[in-house]
Amino acid sequence: MKAPQRAQSEAQQSIGMRAVVRETYGGPEVLGEKRLPRPEAGAKEVLVKVHAAGVDRGAWHMMTGFPYLGRLAFGIGKPRDPGLGMDLAGIVEAVGPGVTTFRVGDAVFGSGRASFAEYAVAPEGKLASKPARITFEQAAIVPVSAVTALQGLRAGRVQAGQKVLITGASGGVGSYAVQLAKAFGAEVVGTCSSGKMDFVRSLGADRVIDYASEDFADSGPYDVILDIAGNPGIRRMRQALTATGTAVITGGEGGGKFAGGLERQLGAIMLSPFIRQRLTMFFGVVRAEELHELAELIEAGKITPPLDRTFRLNQAPDALRYLEDGHARGKIALTV
Repeated sequence: MKAPQRAQSEAQQSIGMRAVVRETYGGPEVLGEKRLPRPEAGAKEVLVKVHAAGVDRGAWHMMTGFPYLGRLAFGIGKPRDPGLGMDLAGIVEAVGPGVTTFRVGDAVFGSGRASFAEYAVAPEGKLASKPARITFEQAAIVPVSAVTALQGLRAGRVQAGQKVLITGASGGVGSYAVQLAKAFGAEVVGTCSSGKMDFVRSLGADRVIDYASEDFADSGPYDVILDIAGNPGIRRMRQALTATGTAVITGGEGGGKFAGGLERQLGAIMLSPFIRQRLTMFFGVVRAEELHELAELIEAGKITPPLDRTFRLNQAPDALRYLEDGHARGKIALTV
């Protein structure tokens, strides 16, 4: 790095930035705002001036350290990185020397590191140009949840005319899965709580089931089940499938404190080779390829980011508490 560039970088870092951090694992009360040095983009990375950040279950897992298995990535005794958040939308502030896709000033959305801050770094391969027809807040709630929904439906090999069940249809991933399955031409049934049934209908679901009062198996059989809620047993899902149907399990909800829902997912995979039905699992990974595809669907009006409400950056504890208490219909965002 040349001397003037180094001086400029050091000057930018000395300015610092506001960021939401946690020094230990716990509930929303462990979150606080702190001034940190502004991060620098690596060779294939982009520094984004964050306008909005998405709040999802991934951020909750990072905050609480549950399930314990996740601490292998986050830090065993305490968080290795005090920052929080992945989803973001904003303006490119700087690019690494190996970046070819973006330039300073571009509006982008995607997944980065510690996005609950005024600036965050993201790999070039996890960003895409922000769709012009939506706000930064809407764009910030797309990446992890919408990509997970898209990859889940792809794992289920959903086709037009099939009957698809989506559990947890009012949540972040579920609210995108309903819209995407309809865009693919499927008949969609969603489960949620009674207070969110109208919301799921507004997403385009053909039928909505109150999970507390009705067994979704009674409305089967289904060609594909995308299980996001993390509650149904494997036997119950198999009873709701056609003889050669597919169940796709995603998310780490439910289960024990050590591995969360992973035990049930692994059990499904072990059983699958011995039956005619197909039971599978996957972990969503944000990639530019899917972000471009989702951006096209958004621009075409086929899906709409389901933004429930927004909080300011310094209200991050309230946002996580709102999510934790199960109030969210779709997604919530932080404005920065």
